[in-house]
Amino acid sequence: MGARLKTGLWVRAVIRRISSDGTSAMVLKKGDEDAGAVLIVLRDREDNIAVLRENGSDWVRADVQKSGLEEYLERQRRYDPDLWLIELEVRTVETPLERTLGSRRADLDVMH
Repeated sequence: MGARLKTGLWVRAVIRRISSDGTSAMVLKKGDEDAGAVLIVLRDREDNIAVLRENGSDWVRADVQKSGLEEYLERQRRYDPDLWLIELEVRTVETPLERTLGSRRADLDVMH
C-alpha cells in the first residue's frame, strides 16, 4: 500500500532544498494543503520556459509553448482549484530538473 506526502509539506521541502543552492523558488498559487496537484514552471535567465507536471510518481514535461503558458495555467487552475503552482528560476530549462524532484508518494509497505 502506498500513500502520498501532504502537498504543502512536500512543496515547502522542495522550495527549501532548491533555494539552498541559490535557485529562486516561489509559490505562484497555493492549493490544497493536503492533496492538491502540483505544476512547476521552470524559467531561465533567457526567459525560456518549461512546465513540469506529475505523472504518477514521476515528473514529465508538459507540451507548453511560452506564448501559451498563461492560457495553459488558467485551464489547469479551472480544472483543479486545489492546484499548486510553483515557479523556479533555473540556469537553463534544458537541465532535467524533474529527475531530482523526487516523488510525493511514500511506500509504506512493510517487508516481512
